[in-house]
Amino acid sequence: MIRFDDQVAIVTGAGAGLGRSHALGLAARGARVVVNDMHVADDVVADIVAAGGEAMAVAADVSNAADVQAMIDTVMAHWGRIDILINNAGILRDKTFAKMEMADFAKVITVHLMGTALCCHAVWPIMRAQRYGRIVLTSSGSGLYGNFGQSNYAAAKAGMVGLMNTLHLEGVRDDIRINTLAPTAATAMTEGLLPEAALELLQPETITPGVLYLVSRDAPRRTILAAGGGCFAVTQITETQGALLTGDITPEAVADQWAKISDPSDAEAMENAFAQTRKYALRAAQAKGVALDW
Repeated sequence: MIRFDDQVAIVTGAGAGLGRSHALGLAARGARVVVNDMHVADDVVADIVAAGGEAMAVAADVSNAADVQAMIDTVMAHWGRIDILINNAGILRDKTFAKMEMADFAKVITVHLMGTALCCHAVWPIMRAQRYGRIVLTSSGSGLYGNFGQSNYAAAKAGMVGLMNTLHLEGVRDDIRINTLAPTAATAMTEGLLPEAALELLQPETITPGVLYLVSRDAPRRTILAAGGGCFAVTQITETQGALLTGDITPEAVADQWAKISDPSDAEAMENAFAQTRKYALRAAQAKGVALDW
């Protein structure tokens, strides 16, 4: 059974919606929970305490480095460790790109992406010293696949995947496992964007079980978990084998080989950026009869 006894978890943006559901789910399985929100979330803490759990509310703006550090200092002074960080806080400033003010673009990037980075950076030395940590970043179908009127939100959410991939590589030695959630849920952020019947099905409580698995001791690593309405799937980023162009490397040659270049039948995942570089260099060396010790 998945439990979090004696562990301390921080959930950002936990005053309502998905964050509230995650906080309640962690507390129900034994975690001591830090309920973070821009506004004090005493009602969530009260619900946890009434159910026999332990929690504290910390009002902090995740996009403000001083606020984030103050939150971490408070948690460490009170409980002495941080095992889990769920980055959930976010905002929307939806508008088509043509009509969007760049200040709104920057604000969404700052809250979602920089806010996540600041929180991760603040807990990183603690988790390294413990040689244990579980972190969830929150992406979105908008970031993975695009969504009309959400260029700022999509850019921020796509950034989560790149951040996860690199933090995975840097944290694996110390058993810091990083995963990403891509949820579709009925929350204040999606109200008015989805049909009422769909909202009834896509409650946050149908997603939280997947998050709890992502922060468990036996959690996977570097995984994008899509979730909604009790459905769970893994989004995978792969690269086709492609085609090696010899002779004249021209746009016309690319066009001629496009079917082979884009053929997904033998696609593979890349371990890191240098795995891609190595793949190309070795194939080019083989075609030219060059010995490449790599």
